[in-house]
Amino acid sequence: MTKKPEILNYKQVGTGKHIVLIHGLFGSLENLNMVAKPLAQNYCVTSVDVRNHGDSFHASTMEYSELAQDIINLLDHLNIDTCLLLGHSMGGKIAVQVALAQPERITKLLVADIAPVSYPPHHLKIIAGLQAIDLSQVMKRKDADTQLAPFVDNIGVRQFLLRNLALNSQGKFAFKCSLENISLCYPQIMKANQIPDNSKAYAGPTLFIKGGNSDYIQTEHRTAIAALLPNSKAKIIQGAGHWLHAEKTIAFNKIVADFIKAEFP
Repeated sequence: MTKKPEILNYKQVGTGKHIVLIHGLFGSLENLNMVAKPLAQNYCVTSVDVRNHGDSFHASTMEYSELAQDIINLLDHLNIDTCLLLGHSMGGKIAVQVALAQPERITKLLVADIAPVSYPPHHLKIIAGLQAIDLSQVMKRKDADTQLAPFVDNIGVRQFLLRNLALNSQGKFAFKCSLENISLCYPQIMKANQIPDNSKAYAGPTLFIKGGNSDYIQTEHRTAIAALLPNSKAKIIQGAGHWLHAEKTIAFNKIVADFIKAEFP
């Protein structure tokens, strides 16, 4: 008997055509609320917790083929035949992998501030900082912030990371995400997207949204992007960094809404 796949934790709002939102590393489905809320006025929006994040199941591997299959399993579970995918950072790479694996199901693809390429390991200090937090000394969130500060100097990034802390059933602070598995799988998360066997490039309309102050998407990535996503173009939000949807929400949401509505030229 085939074992049923574990299903990602998700939240669904609105009615209409389906849009699925996928967060980035150390995020959760709450991260894209400012995008989900306006979209839910016209569409059925499903926000997910990626494995090892939020309230989703924990697993010891995070290859993009597996992360994409988690999304596909959720689409099957929710009887979603076709949808638009929007992913930020790691979530963008997951969205790309889903589109490469099952192109017929993905009507359009939105990728926020990431390219489908391999990246150097630039989160190691963050992971070390989170692992160094002594939770027995954390009575309030500020205590964790103080411990994390020597590793992460940006207060906004610390606040984002510490959203992973929640009170457990004993009333103690604990991480909801699996720090152990994320650390173990980190080399997999930094890998490039690959076209699966017996598949080809995703020819559907694709839009990359880049933060003007972010260096995640670079000119030299164009070749890799074109090889996987030949029907793609890009928009830049000036004055925004990697967390562009939070920093420039109105501009981000307008680009998203216009792309969804427009017939891609």
